[in-house]
Amino acid sequence: MDRAILHFDLDTFFVSVERKQDSRLEKKPILVGGTGDRGVVAACSYETRQFGVHSGMPMKMARMLCPEATVIRGNGETYSKHSKEVSEIISQNVPVFEKASIDEFYADLSGMDKYFNCFGMASELRQRIIRETGLPISFGLSTNKLVSKVATGEAKPNNQLQVEAGTEKVFLAPMEVQKIPMVGEKMNQTLNNLGIRYVKTIQEMPMEIMGQVLGKNGVALWNRANGLDNSPIIPFHERKSISSERTFGKDTGDVRKMREMVRAMAETLAFQLRTGEKLTSCVSVKIRYSDFNTFSKQLKIAYTSADHVLIPHIERLFDQLYNRRMMVRLVGVSFSDLVTGNYQINLFDDTEERLNLYQAMDYIKTKYAYNKDGDQILTWASTMGISDIGAMGNPFNGEPPIIPAHRNA
Repeated sequence: MDRAILHFDLDTFFVSVERKQDSRLEKKPILVGGTGDRGVVAACSYETRQFGVHSGMPMKMARMLCPEATVIRGNGETYSKHSKEVSEIISQNVPVFEKASIDEFYADLSGMDKYFNCFGMASELRQRIIRETGLPISFGLSTNKLVSKVATGEAKPNNQLQVEAGTEKVFLAPMEVQKIPMVGEKMNQTLNNLGIRYVKTIQEMPMEIMGQVLGKNGVALWNRANGLDNSPIIPFHERKSISSERTFGKDTGDVRKMREMVRAMAETLAFQLRTGEKLTSCVSVKIRYSDFNTFSKQLKIAYTSADHVLIPHIERLFDQLYNRRMMVRLVGVSFSDLVTGNYQINLFDDTEERLNLYQAMDYIKTKYAYNKDGDQILTWASTMGISDIGAMGNPFNGEPPIIPAHRNA
């Protein structure tokens, strides 16, 4: 039996949400992302793309290319809310559902063609999403996730496309190689240097040759170029790590400010661990200097989720890492090697007062510590100088990480 894999993608999602909230933005060039010079374009409307603007480029460059564009900082909580509305509609109407990102969804309709026409069912579901949420959405339908994702890209904007079983290679053949997921700028340049510009060229090559030239990536690329993909629908995403990082509006050499920043990040991430009943055994700090050289340092520790254990480790890592005495562009903190569990009391170090303080702080944070934009308004005194380290929701709810508009320190 051929599989029937459906891929949905909300078109220019952040832009569409902003237009839904303000109809005056319709048909106007829109940029969503960081509003400062260090900001990055998180999303852009189709009207800006004719000027060469694309997601991920520096906001300063995007403004130069399209000076008439309206720039919006964006709101991660608002986007999450609208994404959940779409998730609920899809999950209620399909047997197996995967949320791959805040604006991307997969569903397995295999076997349902005995009772329904899968393409017709997907079309009705798409129209229901548009009708109930007011957001444009496109879909691709084929026998696997890879081809469906490519089909969605070809269907956009606000349209739909089916690739019949057995026609996957024919569908992919005339496309340029960068349309295959996993082919970024660097690999695309490598392939072009080898004289490979179109997918058809890869299809005509033996898999062994691709493996000899590009290793495992070459074999994976050959399979994708031939429309081969057996990856399953994954209903739940298990988070293996959580992290936070901030780019400063201007390069800074203020050590006190940087230490406060990494401390505030560690505090917020530790709170997320406790609310998600998780423990970490690996902490790391990242620093990017003004010359864009990036360094990180990590430390293995006993499993914990306690501020008074994690924050000193983070501060020591920062002190060890910051040794070039140069201006700094970005700092970040990450907790990894996560397991399910609750903080274990240390009979020699912990006091009843400290444990009660954690319980009280976490309770108040859960109820009152974040405003409507997701920004933290309750913190330890030592990090009161740092704002805008938002909770950004529960990272352990099974959904993929949210990619909010870039936020500057």
